[in-house]
Amino acid sequence: MEIKEAIILAGGLGTRLRDVVPDLPKCLAPVAGKPFLYYVIDHLSKQGIEKFIFAVGYKRERIEEFLEHLSIPIHWQVSIETEPLGTGGAVKLACSKAVDPTVLVLNGDTLFRVDAHELATFHERKQSDCSLSLKPLKNFERYGVVELNPDESVKSFQEKKFYPDGLINGGVYALQVDSFLKENLPTVFSFEKDWLEKFYSLRPMYGLEQDEYFIDIGIPEDFERAQHEFSSF
Repeated sequence: MEIKEAIILAGGLGTRLRDVVPDLPKCLAPVAGKPFLYYVIDHLSKQGIEKFIFAVGYKRERIEEFLEHLSIPIHWQVSIETEPLGTGGAVKLACSKAVDPTVLVLNGDTLFRVDAHELATFHERKQSDCSLSLKPLKNFERYGVVELNPDESVKSFQEKKFYPDGLINGGVYALQVDSFLKENLPTVFSFEKDWLEKFYSLRPMYGLEQDEYFIDIGIPEDFERAQHEFSSF
């Protein structure tokens, strides 16, 4: 199986980046001369993603303008939040526009260079409702940890604190659209807190470790780090 369609959450306000990026959605923050979202799309297109659904809200006109002039040839559409829906509500609304049975779901302000073919193969083999891409880290406290059972099903989600090592949720998911849309979920909710963390013991959810490049530009320190690291891309 190959995944050909992706939902990108691109409605973030970028509150913690307001001082350095005052007038843009977080995913359009300029990094090494290009909007950050460019690098996300570029990686996914090279991984075989052909159709993109952008979940937009805050300053969506800026995102549409960026997409209209994008040099990477992709098929895209927008899923528009008229009010903030949370990450779960945004995914749910965007899923109603999806045409493929399995989609990739990810954040527009994070670049995790996952192997989409490996994730799709894993997802199909496990017959999973949602497969999480997990990034191994050492000596961190910004993220919680995902623990797995021996069969790679999700065992638990641990809170943020200092960990000497562990697997973090990299924010890239293979998702079964029909199964997700059949859930009795509210209009506004968190994909992570209100679905993943509440349903992982009730639904087939698995985690795949992928030790690939990962950066989340949600805080100024990592935004600055991206400027240096992306200049060599």
